[in-house]
Amino acid sequence: MRAEDRMFIEAWNRTRPELLRRARRLAEGHADRADDLMSATAIKALMFMRRSPEAMTDPDGFLFVVLRHVFLDSVRRQSRERAVIDESADVQDEHTHASGSLALSQTQRLELHEQLDSVVSAVKRLTREQRQLFGMRFVEELSYPVIAEQLQVSEALARKRVQLLRARLRGRRQEAS
Repeated sequence: MRAEDRMFIEAWNRTRPELLRRARRLAEGHADRADDLMSATAIKALMFMRRSPEAMTDPDGFLFVVLRHVFLDSVRRQSRERAVIDESADVQDEHTHASGSLALSQTQRLELHEQLDSVVSAVKRLTREQRQLFGMRFVEELSYPVIAEQLQVSEALARKRVQLLRARLRGRRQEAS
């Protein structure tokens, strides 16, 4: 067994009862939501510990930080979904179903594909450090404190670098169009 895995298992076993209590409190007593928070926490924490074991000074405390970030991510995701999904719409309504308004049109798919191609092209032109930052923030969806810790910079500087990266990507996408 790898040392990183052993470190995770030991920290998980020590903190699991308290993590579960906190997850249930964050999930307002819903056991299924708390289980979702716990499993997402375990996966993200294990992945990080495997990737950066040298950064682990307090694995037990790290698990609580990851749980908090997983919870905040779920709240943000639910908020975005509520803003996009019209819960008052009748999904069984024949008109909605027949019109195909829930599916993307060929034109919309083409536009989406072109946008994705332009983003991929812009990312390819970034420096190695910028691609690494892009991966941490937008692919792995790491929080700013975790990014700052990995880059060994302040959280404010990590936020600024991501802000500049977004601006650079927007500029390069506009250049390509």
